[in-house]
Formats: sequence, structure tokens, C-alpha cells
Amino acid sequence: MLFKVIIILFLFVILYSLGSGLFYLVRDKSQSDRVVKALTWRIGLSLLLFVLLFIAFGLGWISPHSI
Repeated sequence: MLFKVIIILFLFVILYSLGSGLFYLVRDKSQSDRVVKALTWRIGLSLLLFVLLFIAFGLGWISPHSI
């Protein structure tokens, strides 16, 4: 149960980072690098979540279910 909460929190932080990147892209007219930083955080968090899911599957913390 705790691992599911961690995954959901990761997804919310990834969505927040994506939204802030969109906000900076639309509203920020200066030549700052906030869009790049926000999208870099999103990519990094997505990769970290992907690796975390592989590790959890390998350790048996999560398992796929049949339909």
C-alpha cells in the first residue's frame, strides 16, 4: 500500500512539473531557462519512477495481474 502511495505522489509531482513548464512557456516572456529546468525535472522524475518500478518488480514488491 505504501508503494502505491509513493507511485501516485511521483505521478502528481511529474504532472506539476509538466504544468509549471507549460505555464512558464506561455506566460514567461523573458529569456530565462525556467521552462528547460521544469521539463528537465519532469524527465528526471519520470526516469526515476521507471527505474523504481523495475526495481520493485524485481524485488517482488509489485506484480502484474492477469485480466
